[in-house]
Amino acid sequence: MAIALVLRTLPFFLEATWVTVQISSLAFVIGLALAVVLVTGRLSDNRVLCALSTTYVSIFRGTPNLVQLFILYFGGPQIGLNLDPFSAGYIALGLNIAAYMSESMRGAIVNVERGQTEAARSIGLSRGQTMRLIVLPQAARLMIRPLGVNTIGLVKGSALVSTVSVVELTYTAQRYIGSTYKPFEIFAIAAVLYMIVIYVVVRIVDLLDKRFAAC
Repeated sequence: MAIALVLRTLPFFLEATWVTVQISSLAFVIGLALAVVLVTGRLSDNRVLCALSTTYVSIFRGTPNLVQLFILYFGGPQIGLNLDPFSAGYIALGLNIAAYMSESMRGAIVNVERGQTEAARSIGLSRGQTMRLIVLPQAARLMIRPLGVNTIGLVKGSALVSTVSVVELTYTAQRYIGSTYKPFEIFAIAAVLYMIVIYVVVRIVDLLDKRFAAC
């Protein structure tokens, strides 16, 4: 019975898994790009940029991602921002994960910068040259695993978009529970598929870490 249920629902779950991967990937791209901007602001000597970046990080880390999603999707039309569920989902996830990614990046940069800045300045390098030539190449490796952890959290957090009717893994599971009355089996299928996606992320992080370690 359980095998028959898996075989009957698996094609739909695989399609939902692809939606989860798409949303997570788009959110990752937005998050990574915005994180670079935020960490630049956090490390800037410009007090306004630093304050704006710090405020952004505090707001998005200090409020639930679900609330942020609801503000964007349900509240957006009040200010003329009409987004479909899929777009609202990956944008909200991206805006949220950017705050966490920026802190992962900043931590890596600061960790390297403490021991390298004075030495670089002593040989006549400017702050920009020090950051580009000395700090960032070393910090890049330190960023990989924290960013990998952020990405895993992003994939798991993508389940939140089911609340705005995006047909991803969690939404698909909830839909089939209503027709099969088999919550254990249905959520087990979803859990296994989530684990497979996360395993792929972990393997990519491991490969990147080894590659940077060899450099």
